[in-house]
Amino acid sequence: MTTYLAAAVEGSRPGLNITIFAIFVAITLGIVVWASRDNRTAADYYAAGRAFSGPQNGIAISGDYLSAASFLGIAGAIALYGYDGFLYSIGFLVAWLVALLLVAELLRNTGKFTLGDVLAFRMRQRPVRAAAATSTLAVSLFYLLAQMAGAGVLISLLLGVSGSAGQNLVIAVVGAIMIVYVLVGGMKGTTWVQIVKAVLLIGAAAAMTVWVLGRYDFNFSSLLQDAVNHGGKTGAKLLEPGAKYGKTGTSKLDFLSLALALVLGTAGLPHVLMRFYTVPTAKEARRSVVWAIGLIGVFYLFTLVLGYGAGALVGPERIAKAPGKENAAAPLLALELGGPVLLGFVAAVAFATILAVVAGLTITASASFAHDVYANVIKRGRGDGDAGEGRNSEVRVARITAVVIGALAIMGGILAKNQNVAFLVALAFAVAASANLPTILYSLFWRRFNTAGALWSIYGGLAVTIVLIVFSPAVSGAPTAMIKSHDFHWFPLANPGLVSIPVSFALGWLGTVLSKEHDDGKYAEMQVRSLTGIGAEKAVQH
Repeated sequence: MTTYLAAAVEGSRPGLNITIFAIFVAITLGIVVWASRDNRTAADYYAAGRAFSGPQNGIAISGDYLSAASFLGIAGAIALYGYDGFLYSIGFLVAWLVALLLVAELLRNTGKFTLGDVLAFRMRQRPVRAAAATSTLAVSLFYLLAQMAGAGVLISLLLGVSGSAGQNLVIAVVGAIMIVYVLVGGMKGTTWVQIVKAVLLIGAAAAMTVWVLGRYDFNFSSLLQDAVNHGGKTGAKLLEPGAKYGKTGTSKLDFLSLALALVLGTAGLPHVLMRFYTVPTAKEARRSVVWAIGLIGVFYLFTLVLGYGAGALVGPERIAKAPGKENAAAPLLALELGGPVLLGFVAAVAFATILAVVAGLTITASASFAHDVYANVIKRGRGDGDAGEGRNSEVRVARITAVVIGALAIMGGILAKNQNVAFLVALAFAVAASANLPTILYSLFWRRFNTAGALWSIYGGLAVTIVLIVFSPAVSGAPTAMIKSHDFHWFPLANPGLVSIPVSFALGWLGTVLSKEHDDGKYAEMQVRSLTGIGAEKAVQH
């Protein structure tokens, strides 16, 4: 199948495919250069000058959130596992209610650029900023693994590249382009790329959805029945729970753990939280989330049709044998529907998706290190974040960090290139829900919460999550593990959220009650500011 697919893409019209790829890269790079003209201060580089409206930011959020996991991993999971695969879509969407009701407005009013700003408002600056930067970097790197893995599959299909060495080269090229985006455009360039990419991705998914339904006279029941007929051994189970998570008691716990991580993880994702600082007011932050929920919800309905469409028209056997396996379901469906032309367009749109997401992750991680660690821990708040860009050492450090993060993402992407990207993102959600969310909620709503509790929650939650992931079937001891040659797993669940999230909440509580430090005055000030916006950071005008 690998040989056939490479020939189908490259042998038919390779010049067309390369041209489509080059056009997308050129357009997005042009947008980045255009948007970077006004990057003068740290506020411009980190938060786009807080100049975006709620609808604009909502579209950008959907562009940032609808990653390779949404387009590639979920479609593949639905094609192979049906109902159980769609659970990813449900978890990713429902999670936004937590972000809307508990996090978005309060964070926008309290912070300036990063999660560390929120935590440092009422606690000791240096230790909590260092902890927040550590967790931000960890979540971002996990998320980057998924995007780089998806990039390797997509561009290999688009350019007809086969073999491990070819995919490794593709991942390296994607990482290099991503670094250029961040270095040149900052948050403003990244935001515009995300807006354009969201429109293209949702439009492409809508067109493919209509195309698939048209094959069945717009009768969704006929599509489902055809997916069952072509589903092989698991065909009969595609329309009911259990195709993936109902076989054993452990797999049922795996599902519960996955669902918990997905629902609670979004509100702790640093690249999502940072988007709330690109709007001028808390009202616009709320509007951002409402727009994002609407667009994301519609897109996930499309994935339901695309997933079952891939199962019916392509078949699970072809998907399982393709490069990237589940991740290739959507591109293979495009090839089946419209041939190499549609495959080239869809793969290029998904590539723009990956570039936008990895750029957002990279700028978030680099901003956290530069703003929290360099400016406020190393320089003790005496940085020059508001100086002109030519003299701004904080922005310079952020750019250097972006290069380092890009290099790590390339290496990690090469290691994880054959994993399901939706599953890899679920691990990132588990880290975010364990290391970040308990601290955010405690800080915003618990008067007694203090620095010790924050450190216990962040470092403890992060350590527990990473240890459980390393010794889980996701890394070794399973046919789909990252390391197939060794088996050193002892934790039975592939996603650690069921254990790591409660442990992190418990550690935050324990660290707080064992420490007598707290400041009621600071909490009262934070509460007033978070609820009313009085004293919140305003847009910088030039």
